[in-house]
Amino acid sequence: MAGVSQPITGPATQPAGPTPVAAPRLARHSFTLSNGHRIGLAVSGKGVPIVVVHGFTAEGFLYAQTLHRLVSKGFKVVAIDMAGHGGTQGLPFGGGYLGSYSQLMGQAVAELGIRKAIFAGHSMGGRVVAQLAANQPNRTIAVLLVDAIVGDQWDLMVNLFRVAPPMLAGLGVMLALDTASTAPVFRDPSQAAKLGRLFTPTLVGHALQPWRMVGPAVSILRSRGSKHILEALADREVPTFVIHGEHDLIVPICTARSAARRSNGELIVVRRASHSWLLKDPETLPAIVAELLEGRLGAAIRQTITAAGAESVDELEEIMYDDDAPILQLTPELTFTRLNEAHRQPRYAWATT
Repeated sequence: MAGVSQPITGPATQPAGPTPVAAPRLARHSFTLSNGHRIGLAVSGKGVPIVVVHGFTAEGFLYAQTLHRLVSKGFKVVAIDMAGHGGTQGLPFGGGYLGSYSQLMGQAVAELGIRKAIFAGHSMGGRVVAQLAANQPNRTIAVLLVDAIVGDQWDLMVNLFRVAPPMLAGLGVMLALDTASTAPVFRDPSQAAKLGRLFTPTLVGHALQPWRMVGPAVSILRSRGSKHILEALADREVPTFVIHGEHDLIVPICTARSAARRSNGELIVVRRASHSWLLKDPETLPAIVAELLEGRLGAAIRQTITAAGAESVDELEEIMYDDDAPILQLTPELTFTRLNEAHRQPRYAWATT
């Protein structure tokens, strides 16, 4: 990224008039790997697979509203719960290293029969998919790092937490504030109610098994620096898109800039957005993806399709998935259910460099 590029501003955030919308059905499953490890996942859609990995303390289905919109853009969305989250069993010995989470995710993708995919990860999930893409570039079409815990400044923060554990209290306060502000209770009560329904099973799970979060938390503190992962993405020419909230208090925007620089990726700054902006507004990430499809992301998909000689959606699925791939059996028939809501313009604007 030589020189300074001018930002390309995304669409305005003024709401459009009410337009009836429909959402695809998202099927939830429990799938057992060959080693007996049980994973939880949600899947819907047809076409290019996009594997979505959630953040710390969350689970894949929590992003259901955003996943619905991505399916409508023409993707098969596969949201896989990380170890110790949602419907996925924890790792042996508590899962003390982030690399173990990436390995399990890679095994899940392979055994589900997904040959090639776009990998998208939020927060902790961003680090997991970055490492997966760096280790398996031939399986990766592109990687989307959404407020991911990667970058020089984040690595420095982790080192400081190790030598001064009390500093974690400050991070915990900021995480609590971000979580409390996720539901737009006053600005958008209906959206807040939907998030409340999605959050409830996750919160109940944490209340019943609070110890499950110890392993993932320890793995973050024990993680190696992300420099080698990001530079591997650049060396292996993996198309990388770093999408980050401008007002993220958990993972500062400066660390996203370093992540984009080291990975030779595009930086998309979501204006006035906090760490969990994609939960606050399910429209913005799909809109950003739609814009990226007109540029480098679309080029990466076309290159994959052209290299395999696919000319139809059915042929596309033949090259993206193994024969008799379990994920195809788990995908529900693509039908749309009419929703009692209106399609809205994205709440946030963004700029791409």
